[in-house]
Amino acid sequence: MRIRHIAVFSAAVLAGALAGSLVGPRPAEAVARELILLQQDVTSLLTGQKDLSDKLTQHDAVVKTLIGQSNDNVNKMAATMGSLQKSVQDVQANSGARLDTMSTQVQGLSDNLEEIKSRLGKLNQQLVDLQNSVQGLDAKISGGGVPAPATATPTSSTGSPRPAGSSPISSALPPGAPSADTLYSNGLRDITSGKYDLARSEFEDYLKFYSDTDLASNAQFYLGEIFYKQKQYTDAVAAYDKVLTNYPKSFKLGPARLRKGMALIELGQKTAGVRELREVVKRYPGSDEDRIARTKLKELGVSVTPTR
Repeated sequence: MRIRHIAVFSAAVLAGALAGSLVGPRPAEAVARELILLQQDVTSLLTGQKDLSDKLTQHDAVVKTLIGQSNDNVNKMAATMGSLQKSVQDVQANSGARLDTMSTQVQGLSDNLEEIKSRLGKLNQQLVDLQNSVQGLDAKISGGGVPAPATATPTSSTGSPRPAGSSPISSALPPGAPSADTLYSNGLRDITSGKYDLARSEFEDYLKFYSDTDLASNAQFYLGEIFYKQKQYTDAVAAYDKVLTNYPKSFKLGPARLRKGMALIELGQKTAGVRELREVVKRYPGSDEDRIARTKLKELGVSVTPTR
């Protein structure tokens, strides 16, 4: 716009010069020289205008190119962020699955420890019986009376006394039935490896043939865990209830009540689920179940103790 004004002004000056030459007498050579100079100035201005226009066009093309590149970079960054977000979600999902598997494995190790303790108790009882037999033989050999055996009254996993001399194994075993140890070990192995249907069959057989052993409550608890992992929450609640009802001395009472509360919440029965979680906090303070229950209650936005 400015160059256009200059060109107009120059043309006006040239016209004025021509008019002046017509009005007043001036030397012809001076007028011609001024005309040439004015023409050169106009030509220079027009050339500058064209150069400036070309530069503006080039600058506009550069700006458009930069804008296009910026848009491409933004799109690439958005795609990268989307990939990163998906990767983070995958890592979180895998971490949750690993934690769940580790939790099951830790429970399996704990159960194995309890099984070893139970076996040690049985071996101790057998040792006492053997000592009594030796003492009885010694008494007979020496002609003395047979001392009274110092055997302890065995108990079942339910906490009720078991008659002396009775076997914890069901008397109605089919021929070729797997041993209690085999069924239980296989069930633990299969549940930790994610073979839930096979593990459920093994634990159900364990409860069918060995329902009065010290590890029967564990087998019942793991049935609940299998139902929970398969999102069959109604069956899971029923399985956990059997642990709480049928095995009052089981060390799985805390985990069973905690998982029952979780299953009830998954079923949409928040009030009942919160009640179970509060019972966990009340009955098992300082335990891992207490910590998990408190975390879940906080997540649900409810207090640990009921408000009055």
